[in-house]
Amino acid sequence: MKKWTKKDIDKSLVPKLASGCGISSLAAAVLAAKGYTSADDVINKLEVSELSSPFLIRDMEIAADIINEAIETETPICVYGDYDCDGVMATTILATYLTEAGAAVTCYIPERAEGYGLNKSAIEQLHEDGIKLIITVDNGISAIEEAEYIYSLGMKLIITDHHQQGETLPRAEAILDPHRHDDCSPFKYSCGAVVALKLVAALDGGDYTLALEQFGDLAAIATIADIVSLTGENRLIVRYGLELINSTDRPALIALKEVSGYGNKTIDATAVGFGLAPRINAAGRFGSPMTALELFTEYDIDRINSLAQELDTLNQQRKQTENEITAEIYDILGKNPDILRDRVIVICGKGWHHGVIGIVAARIMEQFGKPCFIASEEHGEIRGSARSFGSFSVFSALTYAADVLEKFGGHPGAGGFTIKSGMGDEFRRLINKYALENHKEMPLYELSADLALTPMDITIDNVEGLNTLEPFGMGNEKPVFIVENAIIKDIIPLSNGTHSKLRVVIGRNEFDALRFKAAPSSLPVKKGDICDMAVTLSVNNYMDRRSVNMYISDIRVHSFNQDKYFAAFTSFEAFMREEELPQAYYPAMLPTRDTAVMIYKLIPNEGITADNLYFQICGNVNYCRFAVAVEALSQLGLITVNCGDNVIRRVRVSQKADLDSAEILVKLRNISQKKG
Repeated sequence: MKKWTKKDIDKSLVPKLASGCGISSLAAAVLAAKGYTSADDVINKLEVSELSSPFLIRDMEIAADIINEAIETETPICVYGDYDCDGVMATTILATYLTEAGAAVTCYIPERAEGYGLNKSAIEQLHEDGIKLIITVDNGISAIEEAEYIYSLGMKLIITDHHQQGETLPRAEAILDPHRHDDCSPFKYSCGAVVALKLVAALDGGDYTLALEQFGDLAAIATIADIVSLTGENRLIVRYGLELINSTDRPALIALKEVSGYGNKTIDATAVGFGLAPRINAAGRFGSPMTALELFTEYDIDRINSLAQELDTLNQQRKQTENEITAEIYDILGKNPDILRDRVIVICGKGWHHGVIGIVAARIMEQFGKPCFIASEEHGEIRGSARSFGSFSVFSALTYAADVLEKFGGHPGAGGFTIKSGMGDEFRRLINKYALENHKEMPLYELSADLALTPMDITIDNVEGLNTLEPFGMGNEKPVFIVENAIIKDIIPLSNGTHSKLRVVIGRNEFDALRFKAAPSSLPVKKGDICDMAVTLSVNNYMDRRSVNMYISDIRVHSFNQDKYFAAFTSFEAFMREEELPQAYYPAMLPTRDTAVMIYKLIPNEGITADNLYFQICGNVNYCRFAVAVEALSQLGLITVNCGDNVIRRVRVSQKADLDSAEILVKLRNISQKKG
């Protein structure tokens, strides 16, 4: 369950932003919620009208001169990329331009097994192939040793990157990176492909016309895929790129749109992020990144269609592998529920595909609302990925556990690591010890809403007015709204019960609210309930009839008190971890026999999720007592609780069980008596 938060806004700003920006009142309220205070502020961050000169990036003029000379002299050049979507797009942009300019150019993208960035084996091969100049895209800023090796072999290096600089810069003829400490370019959030795009513009004398017309679509895909801030120059690139994608004659994109299910549909940032980009990324995760590169550099239509289909197949394999790993994790958690009750979820498996461990870690983090570290052992090596949120820093936690790690890296929200052989259990202990010492209260996974809507806010004009804020993405997230006191008139299953459509009454009007990937039986509400919803909005056009559609991000009964729930949830888990609680808590956590019996009887034959069961009684029973009662029933073998979907089911039993004998109840009574 997520904690809902709503941003505080200065309501006096709304009419000023609405008139100053020429937008609807709802769009203005969203901007105020996002921290904008004036029309000038909005223009500076969201309405950039042109890209800054590429020559404002440090070393750009030097790089352009060297590369243009290499083109003229037919010096053998290698564009050295990265295996993710950004790296593939950056490689395509620069290599295509150089090829069309008449350069003697080849491409190299390391396979995932080689690791990220420059490596000596690849450098040796390029040297043997006669390469004289290596140009990196989307990598290189940290390649200190590799750069020296390049020069020891008589080659030269130009680096284009967008990652943070370390203490020392590598040896190179030129280093193009907005994050260089001595870089004075105005926009710092470009992805690797946009740095490559700016290099192309510099090679063309500084004019962006050709670069954007030829490569704006690829730069937009990379910008969305790399989850960089969709503010400033990135908004201009993505807007322009989306226009190109929707009117494209690029065979690779036509084929990719077709296999992604967007053949005749309008492509927006969401479609790129969830449709096109994952298929490009799948090449580097489950095949070869060169397959994706070939798709965008090939001219034969039949071959292009075949490559697009191959990427789609790899993406399906990626999804299947994610599901298989997730199922194994659920099995591990079912057998070891203490892992799930730790402050941080740390799980080590075997033979899990390293290309998707990070995705799975993010999925588990979101589902259970805790920072997540997932590792897999293969060929004696234990490598993993971590994801976090709020104030819990992955990098700080890894630093704390450095003694049991071969290597690690990352930032507060994510990281990668390699555990020393046989130290998996110790790693879990250290990560949770770090959490205990540095986060007495762990951050809660939050659903952040921009504002609460009144019934009068929900109009077609207001919702259509939100389109002026697109494209949405990192730094300009799609607005989420809270709708309170909605009466559920009906719940309709969709796609054989895979999804649900709720018919809700808000004020005097009725609306359709869609909840994807949730069957009606899994919803925490039922027909006739009064509920609160966190939603995104759109306008639906069907048979010349326009209506407001709601897409439910989360839903709960209106009477739910989240502050009490999360306080009790935190206390219950602390008790299960044997952390000391205030004395008065222990007797207050003990459920009565009548409470336990009531909970047991409310479980339907088909089962029910723990959250849904609690929502039925949340006005009468403290969550701590509810959780203790459920644990007691589970310990006595009267129910099962599935870790994957959190569904509680009754177990057929042949004889009565003594509820008072449940281990958790005995323990609570003993502690209460001692404390008393």
